[in-house]
Parts: sequence; C-alpha cells; structure tokens
Amino acid sequence: MSIKNDPKPSRNRLIGNFFLWGAGALLLFNVLSPLFFGPNIAQVPYSLFIDQVEDGKVTRVLVSQNEIRYQLKEGYGEMGEVLRTTPIFDMELPKRLEAKGVEFAAAPPPKNGWLGNLLGWVIPPLIFVGIWQFFLGRNGGVGGGAGALSFTKSKAKVYVEEEATKITFKDVAGVEEAKTELTEIVEFLKSPQRYTAIGARIPKGVLLVGPPGTGKTLMAKAVAGEAGVPFFSISGSEFVELFVGAGAARVRDLFEEAKKKAPCIIFIDELDAIGKSRASGNFMGGNDEREQTLNQLLTEMDGFAVGEATVIVLAATNRPETLDAALLRPGRFDRQVLVDRPDLPGRLKILEIYAQKVKLEDGVDLKAIATRTPGFAGADLANLVNEAALLAARNGQEKVAQADFNEAIERVVAGLEKKSRVLNEKEKKIVAYHEVGHALVGAVMPGGGKVAKISIVPRGMAALGYTLQMPTEDRFLMSETELKDQIATLLGGRAAEEIVFNSITTGAANDLQRATDLAERMVTTYGMSKVLGPLAYERGGQQPSFLSDGTMNPRRLVSAETAKAIDEEVKQIVDDGHKIALEILNNNRELLEKIAQEILEKEVIEGDNLQQFLTQVNPLVAV
Repeated sequence: MSIKNDPKPSRNRLIGNFFLWGAGALLLFNVLSPLFFGPNIAQVPYSLFIDQVEDGKVTRVLVSQNEIRYQLKEGYGEMGEVLRTTPIFDMELPKRLEAKGVEFAAAPPPKNGWLGNLLGWVIPPLIFVGIWQFFLGRNGGVGGGAGALSFTKSKAKVYVEEEATKITFKDVAGVEEAKTELTEIVEFLKSPQRYTAIGARIPKGVLLVGPPGTGKTLMAKAVAGEAGVPFFSISGSEFVELFVGAGAARVRDLFEEAKKKAPCIIFIDELDAIGKSRASGNFMGGNDEREQTLNQLLTEMDGFAVGEATVIVLAATNRPETLDAALLRPGRFDRQVLVDRPDLPGRLKILEIYAQKVKLEDGVDLKAIATRTPGFAGADLANLVNEAALLAARNGQEKVAQADFNEAIERVVAGLEKKSRVLNEKEKKIVAYHEVGHALVGAVMPGGGKVAKISIVPRGMAALGYTLQMPTEDRFLMSETELKDQIATLLGGRAAEEIVFNSITTGAANDLQRATDLAERMVTTYGMSKVLGPLAYERGGQQPSFLSDGTMNPRRLVSAETAKAIDEEVKQIVDDGHKIALEILNNNRELLEKIAQEILEKEVIEGDNLQQFLTQVNPLVAV
C-alpha cells in the first residue's frame, strides 16, 4: 500500500505572497511615517523631562495626543534643541509648567492624520486574514479541498493498491480464525453481484476486537490488499474537533469520498473515541460534539441502500464493552471478529515472518523462542526480533544468535540490566537467598512453570534480582491447586529471608501484592472458597465504587459480614502458601545455602548447571 497525495493548486503560494505583501506594506509605513509626521527628534524618558522642567531648563512645551515636544533654554544643549517624550497621565504637569514659567500649549490634530489612521486600521486585519488563510489552506481533506472551512474535510489517509508493496493475508500470522472470517469480506468486495443476485445483503460493518498490538490495523490493510480496493484509514480521535459540527462534517465528507472510489474499505481505528455509549454518562449534554459525530456515523452507515456502491466499514477497538448499542446492532457493525493474542503455533509463524527481515545464525530455534513468550502479541514479537538484532549489531556480530533472543526476552520481561546499580555485600546476599527461595519452591510446586534462570543482576526500575520461570506449554485454564502453587512460589523469597536472616525486608513487597491479588481473585472471582461458596463478588463490567478514603473498591456492595469473610479467606490462602514455602525451604536448607553461594560467585545461574541443582530438591512431604 502507498499513500496517495492529491496535488495542491497554487493557492497556498498566492496566500503566502499576500501575507508577504501585507508585511511589506507595514514595513513601508514605518519607514515613511517620519516624512509625513515630522523629522526624527531625539526621544528622552519622561522622568528626564520632568527633571529638566524642575531645573528650569525648559522654555516651551507642545503637548499632542501621542507625544510631548519641548525646547530647551539657551545654555542647555544645542541652541533651540527640540526633544520629545512619551506622555504619561499626569494631572500635575500643567501646575509644574506654570510654576516654572514655561510656555505650553496643546497641538491641534494633524491634517494628515487620516492616512495614519487608515493604514493603522486596514493593514493589521489584512495581515491577520492572510495568516489565517495561509494556515487553513494547508489542511486539505481527502478531496484536496481547502480554504476557510477546510477543517470540516476528512483527514483520512487514502491507500491505493500497488502490486510491489501491498499487504496481503500472507503477511499476517497467528490469527487464522480472523483471517478465515475476513476472507468472506474480500469476496464481497471482489464480486458483490454474486451475493446481491440472490438477495443476500452485504455486511456494512465489521468490528475487529482484541488487545493492543494483536494486528487489527494490519488485518484491515490485508483485507484491502487481498481485494485490491482503495483503503481509507483514519483514527476515531480525528473526528473530534474544537469546532462544533466539524466531526459530523468530516464523517459526511469521508463517506462521500469513499462512495466515489467504491468498492473500497473505510478503516476507523480506536472507534471508542467517538463510539462510547451515550447511556454511560460520558456525554455532557444532548448536543455534545462527540454525540453529533456518532449520530452522523450511524446515519451514514444506514444510508447504504441496496444497489449502491460497495463500501465496507472496518473498525478496531480494544474496549468493545464501552461502545454504544446502536453501533453494534445488525445493519451497522454486523460482525465482530476477535483478533486475540496468538497461541504457540501462531507465535512461531509470526516469528518466522519477522525473522526473514534479519540475518539469523544457523541453529537459531524459533520454536524455543515461541515457547518462552506466552502472552506476547504480534507487536511484542516484532519488537523482540528487532531488539535481538540491535543487540547483535551492538556486539559487532554479523548475524543474530540464540543468545541475543534470550537476552531480548529478558529485556522485555524484566527490563534493562542496571549494572551501575551496585549493591553492598549485605544486600547482595539477601537478594541471592531471596531469589533462590523462589527457585526452590517453584521447582517443587508444579503450577508455577519451569525455573529457567536465577539472577541477582538488577534489572528495570525496581527488580534487584529475578527468577525466570517459563511455561512448558500454553495454558488457558488453571486449577485451584495450581493457583495455590503460584502463591507459594511468590512467597518463597520472603520465606528464605525469614529462615536465613530471621528478619524480613522490603524486597518482597511486589511478591506480597501479587500473591494477595491472586488469592482475592480465587475467592471473589473464581468461587474457589469452601466458606463463601461458588459466588462471584467482583463487580465485573459495572462501575467500581469508592471507599471512604477515596480508594477504588473493585468489589460489589456486600455486607460487613461478607467482607470480613472474604478478607479472612484471602488471608488463610496466603498464610497456607507461606507455610508451604517455609516447609519446602526448611526441608532443603543445605541446598539453599549451596545454590546461594554459587549465585553470589557467578551472579547468574541457568541452563544445565541450574537444572542439576534443582534435581536435588527434596519434595514436599506434608502440608
């Protein structure tokens, strides 16, 4: 795809010349004004003029509307020298002049003052209008129109087909179900007569729903590339304007231009910017500009009659729950296509596409990289490949190696290494035992994933060390036992500090927060509580309430007894995980010391060396 730029007429150049002419006229006025209004006379401060009056040096004073001219007595300055000053509102000036015997008078209005008034009133507005027209003339819309009302033109970028650069479905991976669904849209655009001949109605709108970075915009471009039709791309926020009615006018202009180029695709990114529900209180009033824009969009989508040009509207959002119900009804956005994060085979295909753009060493295992990146979206994987290539280039390599990908994953997950953050010996020892505690508990509890690396090199904003656990497969469901295993693993670091140092530090703050949140979800969302039963206490899609201290309360409005029971149940789950972590570490006290001394010496343990240590862990005997 490539952006089609409409040629601009020479109007901007004419407006620029007009602006320059106005500026030149003002400059000419300033240069020639002394010829019309008198010779150049030395300007002095008003305070100096008053001092000269008080000292008796002034003989005559002529007061006009814009200045005061006065003549000095003989013996002061050049003979008959005339000076001028800017007048200040001073009611005592006539009394001072009379007391010093100075002749003074008021000058009549100049006969040629009309010229100065005319130039002063005419030239500034002309210059302002010239500047206004010049800048507004640069905001041409889809049709190339400009002028004083160009802000009502659509700002959509128009992409037209070019065989060498167009994006097709082969450039998109990891969303096979979405591709299958959109293939039918391509058929609608290629041969609409086949469907309309038997009375079928072509869908007017398709809503692409999914998390950020999953490739919704890329999918829309691929549909246009497969169908070989023009592609209008615009963000929802570009419809919202300061000027009342501008958003609705842009919607009208966009659809008019699209109909001229039909069959074509209109793609609206971030639809929720203009499509938020009108019943949710997001609008300040019935005539809100955003609501007018939404109403115009609804009207335009209803305006596609049977037999008209084929224009299909694709829109993308990651918050479909906030959209107005009128947008989602049949006849407008008829279909919703989920563009979700890819699974393991999808991640592998995405990596293969982006890996073609970099030079890889022989033996790079893309499947191993895909396995280590669960939850990564397409944009995350593209960034991962680029980060690995940057690391390889920085190290002077000609090709990207497996180690570069491993380091890139850790950069994305844990952040950059902070080698400048030097820990003292005591802190380094605490961090080492803390991370080994995580690793030993994680090796015993199967719900946390395989421990792949232990490091005490600081990374990111706050991590003084980290234990990297990698899943062996994609998981979509977690059992109650596996969630409790994760909580125990999170508390392994704090438990190690208690056992070795008989004290605790602030290093476990994030672990405690994550463990508590997970336990609360088990009780309030997943119904994993024998005391409270299979009930959901989380508010779900409802608006959250606020506590008396102003903090947000994600729970439903429950009784005091139920809230107390929830807190007790959450505390019990976390306490049980803490006890399990303590028991595992006490059961492997010697191995804890052995691995901690190893990591204090090497700072990082991974691979076969780490697995040899973890195979020596004694399993949990009893809970």
